[in-house]
Amino acid sequence: MKILFLNPPFKGKFSRTSRSPAITRGGTIYYPFWLAYAAGVLDKAGFNVLMIDAPAEEKNLSDITQKIISFNPKLIVTDTSTPSIYNDVKVAELLKEWLPSAYIVLVGTHPSALPEETLKLSDKLDAVAKGEYDYTLRDLAYCLDKNGNLENVKGLIFKKGNEIVRNQPQPLIENLDEIPFVSQVYKKYFNIKKYFFAASDYPMVMIITGRGCPHRCFFCLYPQTFHSRKYRLRSPENVVDEFEYIVKNLPEVKEIGIEDDTFTADSQRAIRICQLIIKKNIKIKWYCNVRADLDLETMKWMKKAGCHLLTVGFESANQQILNNIHKGIKVEQIREFVKNAKRTRLLVHGCFMAGNPGETKETLEETLKLAKELNCDSIQFYPLIVYPGTEAYQWAKENKYLNTSDYQQWLDNEGIYISLLNQPQLNSKEVLDFCDHATRKYYLRFSYILMKIKNIILNPREIARTLKAAKTFFKYL
Repeated sequence: MKILFLNPPFKGKFSRTSRSPAITRGGTIYYPFWLAYAAGVLDKAGFNVLMIDAPAEEKNLSDITQKIISFNPKLIVTDTSTPSIYNDVKVAELLKEWLPSAYIVLVGTHPSALPEETLKLSDKLDAVAKGEYDYTLRDLAYCLDKNGNLENVKGLIFKKGNEIVRNQPQPLIENLDEIPFVSQVYKKYFNIKKYFFAASDYPMVMIITGRGCPHRCFFCLYPQTFHSRKYRLRSPENVVDEFEYIVKNLPEVKEIGIEDDTFTADSQRAIRICQLIIKKNIKIKWYCNVRADLDLETMKWMKKAGCHLLTVGFESANQQILNNIHKGIKVEQIREFVKNAKRTRLLVHGCFMAGNPGETKETLEETLKLAKELNCDSIQFYPLIVYPGTEAYQWAKENKYLNTSDYQQWLDNEGIYISLLNQPQLNSKEVLDFCDHATRKYYLRFSYILMKIKNIILNPREIARTLKAAKTFFKYL
């Protein structure tokens, strides 16, 4: 049976897999790694798979129409996001017109959070695969291939006449080592030079070594809508085997990005991965997402194993706001984290959110002051963006802070994310103005420029990345 996995076109280089789906000013475009993992599972199961990533290839629908029709899939899996959901449904409608016998399933965080609402957007949609959908799609493919009973497919929410049937949930995948390397899927279907992450060397690949996150940040999208707060891990041996595969089979790759919500949630496992990388003498740069409670010992092992960048959410300099968003971090831990990162010569990309519960103009200035004090390699200021299925979205709705219920308004006309919340102390314009103001104030400092010059002198390999980042920044200005 033929199966199409489609990341549909929408506003150019749109990153659906980003935790805040949008077009970025820095040019970052994520791999559609959740879609790719599922495609790998279906490939492994023996199905004939075609995968198209229209945003990365900068293709519109007319560019890929003939390829899809010629392939003639029986099952079409379409990725989605909240800001693009109406566009994604329209694409699915056109696919149904071209291929009326194809079964169309939407996947992603938005239909996982709002399955019935999503299915009601069009009578041409057949189903939603809720949450972690790798095995749901595999089971659905087996079912369609054998004309089986769709009610037996766990994780599927589907239309049966005028009725919407919600099946039993699909159990979370416990043995993640069963899933094929996503880098194998990239090699088979993608041009890796189409993907870019502003803080890493180019070209790079993105992998996942664990799903879920045990922490309780009230805004975080994937743990609340997709993979749960139960942290499930690939074995260290399996992770390092993929590192080895990438080095041998994708020699043009200069960096690996570990896109787990929190790679170091289990620090002993992280250290074991580092030890295996060192033991196997695998030489490649990598970065990962961490929390500000990461200890110095783990940092030292990471540095020895080739890690060069830590991406971390600081969110705010105000302790009460950190408490309000259930961050589970102290401001002093943030300072200690950056101090230790500098001791181990690990770069830090820090993220601050503006517009959190309890935010005022005064707390925003606290955040900017702390950002300058930390003087990280790079800092990002962005508005709190709330997505269906999260505690943050529920909080915003209950307090009537959301200034729109139209998902198209989650982005501006250029596809860049915006602020959606008007709180008593701060409106959406003030939040966005702060993000722009803080970005300029942070980067146009003598101490920051001096630090970057020192980094280049100590590590000439950083010249290309630094120049690319500077070019992007001045374009942003």
